[in-house]
Amino acid sequence: MSNVPVVLVLPYPAQGHVNPLMILSQKLVENGCKVVFVNTEFDHKRVVSSFGAQQHSTKHEEESMMKLVSVPDGLGADEDRNDLGKLCDALQKTMPKELEKVIENMHLKSDNNKMSFIVADLGMAWALDVGRKFGMKGAIVWPASATTFALIRSLPSLIHDGSLDSDGVRLTTKKTIQISPSMAEMNTGDFFWLNLGDKINGKTMFKYIIHCCQSLNLTEWWLCNTTHELEPGALSFVPNILPIGPLLRSYDTKIGTTRAIGQYWEEDLSSMSWLDEQHHGTVLYVAFGSFTLFDQNQFNELALGLVLTNRPFLWVIREDNKMEYPHEFKGHNGKVVSWAPQQKVLSHPAIACFVSHCGWNSTIEGLSNGVPFLCWPYFGDQIQNRKYICDELEVGLGFDKDKNGVVSCKEVKLKVEQLLGDENVKSRSLELKEKLMNNIVKGGASSENLNRFVKWLKE
Repeated sequence: MSNVPVVLVLPYPAQGHVNPLMILSQKLVENGCKVVFVNTEFDHKRVVSSFGAQQHSTKHEEESMMKLVSVPDGLGADEDRNDLGKLCDALQKTMPKELEKVIENMHLKSDNNKMSFIVADLGMAWALDVGRKFGMKGAIVWPASATTFALIRSLPSLIHDGSLDSDGVRLTTKKTIQISPSMAEMNTGDFFWLNLGDKINGKTMFKYIIHCCQSLNLTEWWLCNTTHELEPGALSFVPNILPIGPLLRSYDTKIGTTRAIGQYWEEDLSSMSWLDEQHHGTVLYVAFGSFTLFDQNQFNELALGLVLTNRPFLWVIREDNKMEYPHEFKGHNGKVVSWAPQQKVLSHPAIACFVSHCGWNSTIEGLSNGVPFLCWPYFGDQIQNRKYICDELEVGLGFDKDKNGVVSCKEVKLKVEQLLGDENVKSRSLELKEKLMNNIVKGGASSENLNRFVKWLKE
């Protein structure tokens, strides 16, 4: 047992980052590594409470191979963690010192706890500097698209050549920018830091990302939740990026858990028995991730649109939703849950399409199950992902807003009919599914890449 690598894994504190890094951690454990998974205290509480009862059923062996640890994020108990500008500021000021304490404490306890590696989210890349102080080698993992990674990697040179100013907010007069001949042009207005709600947030996030970029050269391991078939252009532009996707949960009984570890909310497993009662290929799955908020007017239009489609739907509405249902919603033939086991849902034969915010994890899970998309992005990189799903992969449609900036109930009905009436979209989705899943079978490209990484850890 002495040659077991102990790896510290550090996700950026958001559900869309914690999830894929937890999946990667479980894969490392399956391959004989020990993992110390470090969440912020705020996220740690959520993660632990969401799998409450199942904690005790988890096999002891895995508990000894994976340890969940927490550090303060620098924000007060009542402060808003969805304010990304504020969160990034606090992380930068507080967490490096806190992480040092965690590493010191674990190293003091015993030699078996000596961590020799750090696997940091690209959004926490500064942690590689912390690791270096303790002689730890590192890797970066990016849970979003290689396209976004390539953009982040290019920021210093875009500032240098004047395409961007140093705070990332004022752009050149160009509406589009092409960072490589091998990649599609990007709309400058779609850049993720410009779509975080306001300028101040955007500037802070941009500065934070630039700060993280400075640590990229501390490692030659840049792992990404993608595949060659999905993003050949971005991967040839930044050949250092190693695709290890799709990162999908294994609901393997060996790991002794049917629920997903790493969720912020408890999954409602009744969605599965409800889906079993529906006809194949009829259900709309509607889920907008962990950030999206609607105002009452937009919420009403969506609810009424779902009723108008006259189809069964499974709609995920988080517990923090404060909206009232419109009274016409009463007689619907759908099911509403507060959080769903999304990967299981998407693999269910009853699902017809995915009405999604286009977060990258949701995108990967939908594509891996051959499910067509109706795209309703909310912020950040979701805007770019929608364009990619609709224009490049051609496996989805976007919604158009009316003159008041609202997606009307009629538009919802129209797009559902348009998408589900198009056989080509369905066949393209299924072709893509096959390509993606071939990557993670034994001998598949992503599977081999992950094996190379594990081999390096063990050497």
